[in-house]
Amino acid sequence: MPVVSASTDIHETLALLTSHLHPNANHKENLGFLKDVFSEKSLGYLMKIHEKLKLYEKQSPTPVFHSASCLADDLSEELQNGLLEEDERELLLLLGTPHLKAVLSAHDTVAQKNFDPVLPPLPKDLDHELDEESVKIVRLVKNKEPLGATIRRDESTGAVVVARIMRGGAADRSGLVHVGDELREVNGNLITHKRPDEISHILSQSQGSITLKIIPAVVEDDKMKESRVYIRALFDYVPLEDRAAPCQEAGLPFKRGDILQVVSQEDATWWQAKKVGDSNLRAALIPSAHFQERRLRYRLKTSSFPLCASPNVIKYHPAHADEVDYTKDGAGTRRSFRMKRERQSSPGDDFYDFHIYEEVALYVPRPGDRPRLVVLLGGWRRTTTRSGAEGFSVFCSGSLGSRTAELKQKMIADKPKIYGLAVPHTTRPRKSHEREGVEYHFITKAHFQADIHNGKFIEYGEYKDNLYGTGLESIHRTLLQNKMCLVDVQPEALKVLRTSAFKPFVVFVRPSLLESEMKSFSSCSSLVSVAVTEHDLQDMRQSAEQLEQRYGHLLDHILVKEETSGAAAQLDAVLERLRLEPQWVPASWLRT
Repeated sequence: MPVVSASTDIHETLALLTSHLHPNANHKENLGFLKDVFSEKSLGYLMKIHEKLKLYEKQSPTPVFHSASCLADDLSEELQNGLLEEDERELLLLLGTPHLKAVLSAHDTVAQKNFDPVLPPLPKDLDHELDEESVKIVRLVKNKEPLGATIRRDESTGAVVVARIMRGGAADRSGLVHVGDELREVNGNLITHKRPDEISHILSQSQGSITLKIIPAVVEDDKMKESRVYIRALFDYVPLEDRAAPCQEAGLPFKRGDILQVVSQEDATWWQAKKVGDSNLRAALIPSAHFQERRLRYRLKTSSFPLCASPNVIKYHPAHADEVDYTKDGAGTRRSFRMKRERQSSPGDDFYDFHIYEEVALYVPRPGDRPRLVVLLGGWRRTTTRSGAEGFSVFCSGSLGSRTAELKQKMIADKPKIYGLAVPHTTRPRKSHEREGVEYHFITKAHFQADIHNGKFIEYGEYKDNLYGTGLESIHRTLLQNKMCLVDVQPEALKVLRTSAFKPFVVFVRPSLLESEMKSFSSCSSLVSVAVTEHDLQDMRQSAEQLEQRYGHLLDHILVKEETSGAAAQLDAVLERLRLEPQWVPASWLRT
């Protein structure tokens, strides 16, 4: 490769590089193309121009003339009045070319610092019946962006007034339009007799300069201070489908999981927000949490949409809300039992949980911080015994089941210094090959029941007269070793784990359910073998969909499980970013 110094010009560097490109058999075509590109005269000219501009930039140049175009015209006229030499004819030809004229025009514009658009003169036919101090003529320049204001008709006076100013929009940037201003004319056309939607259409269709005649509102204090509230959207929103929106074009579309910055909550019904990461500086409208919940309750009450059509409305049956299948024997098979926590409610009493927004803050991992807890939620299906009683839930092999236990073990085996697990507790006797604190913590039934009473378990249950459970202390012990603790739990356990102490990162390990996979297989337990039917696949799909519908607002990542090694590699890449990069977490976690 050529040796270049800091003083070597760019075009000289390109020439040196081109001379050292020797295509070989493997890359002949690519290197030949690269050599042709570097050898282009136009590229060399551009590099020389770039170097000259950088040189002039260092010298902080100032224009000698502010009217180079006029000087060029005078020179052309002077040359045309006499006999010309060859050089003079060439100069006259150059001065008449469009490109040079455009360059000189750009020079004059910069030299005069005339960057603002030219506005037309004020209209002469102002309404003289109004006092001059009470009328304000506002000129705004807009391109294809919305004007950034909504209007309404005052119920008491019938006047068309500005309802809200969108932060960052053309109206906001001008500083000339305020909430409560009465709008009289648009581009010289009286609009007092028009409907607000007709006026909004006129404003949205107008391009370039817009002239507004306004009766200013009496404003005691300007409250246009941008807030710094960030929320995670827990539902999808499409403004163009929202008939209640005051201006559908001014709405902000978003998906569940998007992070929004709320810049104004002055309107109790419609907040102003921006999408984090969006380059658009103009705020847009989103329904407030109170308004969104209120209309969802109304729709449920009037049965205007089915429950399943709204993922952010979850119907609970309190008497059975906390029933789960949990526990493991030595082989890792999940057994069935009912958790001992049930809500106290009257028979048939249902209630709804509305997931609208969640306030979040940016959490930046720092050296010395405890690792975050990693919660794995898996797909599962139920079976029944011959007697009709509920049997045990099976995590199927292959891609039919999520096999979160297998995935967890793979992660720990690959990186034992980074990942760890919470050792469960049990009251069953210890087997000869088992070690205390490795496979299980072995305790007495009295001790186990005392820990239940003291709330030390996130999950617990009984199988064959033996108690099994995952304790909070086991999780803390792993985190104190500076390891990411991987726990495989039922979703209901998130009520206990979702705290500032754990800052859990929740991963849904969703099984890949393909029609071609409908075949017989052996479950992860050697005690049972089942044939997968179309009904089984449908049951698994519904279980995964129900989990996402009910707990989707708590999920940080969805991992489609196919084969263990590939899934482990994907999960490891996600958790690597979790260890190093800032993450949005519930704001309450950072306040304590």
